[in-house]
Amino acid sequence: MRINRLVLGFALLSCTTVPAFAQSRDATSAEWQAADGAALTAARAGWPALFDAAYARYPQLPRGVLESIAYVQSRWVMLDGVRAPDAESAPAVGLMGLYQGDGFADQVGDAAALLGVSRAQVEREPRWNILGAAALLAEAARRLPPDASEADLLAAYAGFDARSRGAIDAFARESFAYDVLLTLDRGVDDGGIRVEARAIEWERQFAPAALVRQHAPFVRLDLSKGSVEADGYTIDAREETLHASGRLGGGTGVDSGNGLNSTDYAPALWVASPYFHARSGSTTAVAIHTMQGSYAGSISWFQSNPSSVSAHYLIRSSDGQVTQMVREAQAAHHIGSENSYTLGIEHEGYVDNAAWYTTAMYNASAALTRHFCARYAIPCSSAYNGAAGSGINVLPASVKIKGHQHYPGQTHTDPGINWDWRRYYTLLNPGSGGTARTLDGFESNEGHFDSTPAYSGSTTGIAASSTAERDCTVARVGSCSEHLRLVDNPSDTQPWAVRFLSGSGTPSANTSVARDGKLGFWVYVAGSGFSVGLGVDDSDGTERSTLRAVPADTWTWVEWNLADAAVWNAWVGGNGAITAANVTLDAIWLERAHTAYTVNVYLDEVRWTPN
Repeated sequence: MRINRLVLGFALLSCTTVPAFAQSRDATSAEWQAADGAALTAARAGWPALFDAAYARYPQLPRGVLESIAYVQSRWVMLDGVRAPDAESAPAVGLMGLYQGDGFADQVGDAAALLGVSRAQVEREPRWNILGAAALLAEAARRLPPDASEADLLAAYAGFDARSRGAIDAFARESFAYDVLLTLDRGVDDGGIRVEARAIEWERQFAPAALVRQHAPFVRLDLSKGSVEADGYTIDAREETLHASGRLGGGTGVDSGNGLNSTDYAPALWVASPYFHARSGSTTAVAIHTMQGSYAGSISWFQSNPSSVSAHYLIRSSDGQVTQMVREAQAAHHIGSENSYTLGIEHEGYVDNAAWYTTAMYNASAALTRHFCARYAIPCSSAYNGAAGSGINVLPASVKIKGHQHYPGQTHTDPGINWDWRRYYTLLNPGSGGTARTLDGFESNEGHFDSTPAYSGSTTGIAASSTAERDCTVARVGSCSEHLRLVDNPSDTQPWAVRFLSGSGTPSANTSVARDGKLGFWVYVAGSGFSVGLGVDDSDGTERSTLRAVPADTWTWVEWNLADAAVWNAWVGGNGAITAANVTLDAIWLERAHTAYTVNVYLDEVRWTPN
């Protein structure tokens, strides 16, 4: 089996009892997230040892894949497996998010049989839940041909609709495999979750059409000379991803080699659900949902679920990918008596875990809703702009963009206490916030900067072993900063040019800011000779700022005026000036003459300030 067997190291920590997480209706979102985060971090301390034990028992499994599956399926939370009223997928159980039948594969029963233990042990005990997933993966590997890829293994393991082997199910399995490998490619180090980054050779995992569909990163290619044409595909040098140059294949839907694009909303993929009906009125409102499940699982569930539920669009947490499942002209089965006049957006994740609501997801969702506002004359300013809550709270009909929990006659309470309505309102109405905005403060997580320093193919001079981690021992603002450890690549004598990506270099994964303002950040470099700059995605390409020299061993504030053409130069597709009304940050650049030393850099408070 052609699988990367790179061994990853994990600290062996003592096991802890997994706490029960209960959400108080009286707690604020911030209070809930703080208490939840502390309890989860404590619970997660013992899990790396359990993953190591599973690899010891099943040494044929590629290291890191179990941790990554746990992240994709549960965000390292012990799911209870009980179908929630809000669920839009088959209920998954345990840290590994194993399915229990109900239209999907009975992964719990199959794992229990392979291990010779009870269902209850697989469902309730982290050790057996992890070993159950490992046993299922090992069994799937045994059935695959020797030249199968890691993506093939993950697709065979996925556990979606056991009755289907059609194109829709294949797409769901592909999406699951991609998300697991994307997590491995990026790595995770946050709140006790530890998935070591491992560079994925995407072209060895998926066919080109699948890479286009999934917007997979080709970040280790040398793209310094611009785009590359090959066999009908183009590598975009800004996003460093593969795109189809023209129409490939003659199919429709998931069979289309051109990426199954939606005809209602161009950035979305199209996968049809059979559950919809004709509208009885005009489209006047938008409902925000949380799936209570995974993106790939919901795609499969919306094909053949016994409750006939559906939604117009689904959004993936990791990168904001959007899939459409019901045409906008039709009524989806998402909000009962209010279906006839609403459009529904389902967001991957669970209401009691804020980790699912990523910047990429918020940005993709807001862009989709702005499309609704423009197409159906729904005022974006009519969106709810209040505090999040955990119960039913019916809002007036004049509030056109709101949660499932805000509509009359509902029992569902999504998107719940962790959805940031004020943030969403600002994204829908970019001009509504005239004060300074912190894009990344690194106080609770790495925010947009969740890639390694060497992740971009535009980076030169440093080794792939260079790291980026949140550090709460050094900070300029608050308690934490982002710590980059830049390690020289001894086989590359080029000057160091580090393109430290924001939002993995994808504009839709970054926060939109107005041109009439300045972008800046605090930087501390434990070494001399460094200059820093910014890359900004404009409407016509990416522009790069002039470089600013920074002194060693001191915090320095640097910023660039987006409206000042004198401080911007054309990079890929750009014209040397910021011309769009709103732009996004592409990357922070760090440059230095070649050195053999390892250098530590700290970044803090990446901020936009109005002029």
